[in-house]
Amino acid sequence: MTTLLITDESFLEHDTGPHHPESPARLKSVLKALDDSSFSSLKRAAAVTARREHFLAVHPEKYVDRIFGLVPAAGYSQVDPDTILSPGSQEAFLKSAGSIVQAVDQVSNGLVANAFCAVRPPGHHAESSRAMGFCFFNNVAIGAFYARKKYGYKKVAVIDFDVHHGNGTQEIFWDEQNLFFASTHQYPLYPGTGSKDEKGAHNNIVNVPLPPGTSGHIFREAVAKEVMPALQAFEPDFIFVSAGFDAHKDDPLSSMGLTEVDFRWVTQAILDVAKICCGGRVASMLEGGYNLDALAASVSSHVTALQAN
Repeated sequence: MTTLLITDESFLEHDTGPHHPESPARLKSVLKALDDSSFSSLKRAAAVTARREHFLAVHPEKYVDRIFGLVPAAGYSQVDPDTILSPGSQEAFLKSAGSIVQAVDQVSNGLVANAFCAVRPPGHHAESSRAMGFCFFNNVAIGAFYARKKYGYKKVAVIDFDVHHGNGTQEIFWDEQNLFFASTHQYPLYPGTGSKDEKGAHNNIVNVPLPPGTSGHIFREAVAKEVMPALQAFEPDFIFVSAGFDAHKDDPLSSMGLTEVDFRWVTQAILDVAKICCGGRVASMLEGGYNLDALAASVSSHVTALQAN
C-alpha cells in the first residue's frame, strides 16, 4: 500500500492578506516539493467536502454558525488581528475538515497505508468555541471524533510537533478519557499554554515544553523518553499527527534548532508505535511552518518517512 496525499485548489483561495505569514505561498511550496519524482508513488486525491455534522461533533453549533457567518462576500474580516477570513475561506474550511475525514476512511478501509493532508488554514489552535492563531476549526479533532464514531475506535491519539503548543486540541481533549494528546513545543511562546503540569482530566495529556534553541538531539531525546512511551502505553487504535514544521532552525516565528532530518526521525518514531498498536493507522495534517524553503524540505522528509512504511 501507498501513502495518500490529499489537497485541494480551494486552500489557495483562503486569502489572509498581504504580508501574512500563513499565506497561500506556503501550500504552493509544499505541493511543488511533492511534485518531485521521488513522490511518484503517492496516491493523490482532491479533498472532499465535510458535512455540518463533522464540525458539530467538535464545535458548538453557535460557534460554527458564527465563523461561517464571518466569511465576507468581498474583502476581509477577522476574529483577531492574526486570524483573517476572505471569500474563499468557507470552501477551505469545508475541504480542510473533509480531507481528514477522507484520510480516516481511506486508512481505516485499508486502501492506503497512511495519509498526509496538505491543507490550510491550520487547525490546532482552534478551541471548541474560539478561533485563534490562524486557526478556525480543529481539523485533527474533527478527524479523531469522526474516527471514533464511524469506525468504533475506542482510543485515538494526536501527536503534535508544531513549535507552538496545540492549545485547541488540548482543550477539546481535556475531559476525554479515551483521547490522548501529546505536544512538543517551544516554551515560552505563543499561545502561552503547554506546561508540564497540564495533564488533562484523565492524565491523557503529555506536554513537553522545550526551551528556545533546542537542538535536534535534545528534541529527539525528549520525544523518545517522554512522548513515545506514553503513546505506546495508551495503546491507540488510530494516530493523528499535527505536523507543524515551524520548529525548523530557519523558521521566522520561532527560535528552535531542528532540521528536516529531525522531522523525518519523529515521523518514523510515530509510525513505529503505530505498527505496534494500531496496524500502522496514521493520518497527518499540515499545521505551521513559515520559511518556504524549510517548510518544503521538512514536508518532503515527513512524507518520505510516511511512504517508506
